[in-house]
Amino acid sequence: MHLITQKNYRMLPSAGLYVFCLIAPATAAAQDGPSLGGIPVDFILFGLTLLGVALFHRHTLSIALGGLGVIVLYQLNVTGFNEGPGTTGLGLHLQHEWVVLTNLLCLLLGFALLARHFENSGLPALLPRCLPDDWKGAFSLLLIVFVLSSFLDNIAATLIGGTMLRALFARVHIGYLAAIVAAANAGGAGSVMGDTTTTMIWIAGVDPREVLNAYVGAGVAMIVFGIPAAIQQQNYSPILKQGNKRVAPDWIRVIIVALILLLAIGTNIIMNVKYGEWAHRFPFIGVAIWVAIALSLPWRRPDWEVLPEAFKGSVFLLALVTCASLMPVEALPPASWPTALGLGFVSAIFDNIPLTALALKQGGYDWGFLAYAVGFGGSMLWFGSSAGVTLANMYGEAKSVGAWLRHAWYIPLAYVAGFFAMWLVLGWHAATT
Repeated sequence: MHLITQKNYRMLPSAGLYVFCLIAPATAAAQDGPSLGGIPVDFILFGLTLLGVALFHRHTLSIALGGLGVIVLYQLNVTGFNEGPGTTGLGLHLQHEWVVLTNLLCLLLGFALLARHFENSGLPALLPRCLPDDWKGAFSLLLIVFVLSSFLDNIAATLIGGTMLRALFARVHIGYLAAIVAAANAGGAGSVMGDTTTTMIWIAGVDPREVLNAYVGAGVAMIVFGIPAAIQQQNYSPILKQGNKRVAPDWIRVIIVALILLLAIGTNIIMNVKYGEWAHRFPFIGVAIWVAIALSLPWRRPDWEVLPEAFKGSVFLLALVTCASLMPVEALPPASWPTALGLGFVSAIFDNIPLTALALKQGGYDWGFLAYAVGFGGSMLWFGSSAGVTLANMYGEAKSVGAWLRHAWYIPLAYVAGFFAMWLVLGWHAATT
């Protein structure tokens, strides 16, 4: 579930910055608010918030909350909200967004408990016996995360991958942490169950097979970033050898993990196939996860101690998501493959949920290209996707924009390579409806 992607637009490649600058001025007249150089002040405040997050990664939560507060006050007193002026407009906006925000909070906290159940089950400790003890072992772990994300929420796949890292490596390179995030986002890009944006496309009536085309690009991207990341990690800290150490798995915890995941997947499928009109009215998936956790309480006690830190990371992400939802984006550039390519970079600074909603309303996109772009694009910085924020909560050293850009240079390259592989193999086929 690739809910949310945001980043400092000054560090984006030119294609993404170009599309972002096309979007921002186009909305100024619609909102009829102050602007600087044709860019609405709302976007400037959001950009400053993201810049603060990028530069002062030890204070990300306070900066995100502060930026949200400033944007809300500005719109309360100057421009109003998309839904109307004043507190009434704010209330209507929150009423519109509460399902997404609540679902995200439930997912992040619930999957944090799931990851600890998985870690305490003992299964991660068995991995070193199953994987090659050279760079191919590190690459195999990325493939595992990729596959998990194709049928699980990509937050869950990231947490499971992050948990397995602790059993496999004494130290984890920041480039490899970025690769775990990229693998989760790539794995969810071609599945209507692996990403919120692809689920939105599915609900809108698009054939899931059109979204499946995104795996052409995701597969190429996986090779381009996965191999150098695996070699980088192997040189930095090889896979640990377990020797003859015996591990007795706790199968009750394994069953709990399976119960939580099955209830989440089942709820997602049932709501979107049979009750699609209700899917956006209540956080069914998030509640289903907590129902599963409640049912498991007599079997094993969850590690409640992980929740305070997980809650702080969740609030940070929710603040950025809310900021993005407040931006006056009402139109996208004309649908084309260059626009789709640019939207992948824009999704690195902007919530990909409203971008996807706008694209669905506009029409004319090749949905496989769009799913790949908005699904994988957020991997380029740590706060560019919910998967990145989730892993950064587990590994604090990942909260460095400079280190992420420097050591995970292959992820933007992989994004472009995957996109043009799709263009060459499949061609651009604009939807007619």
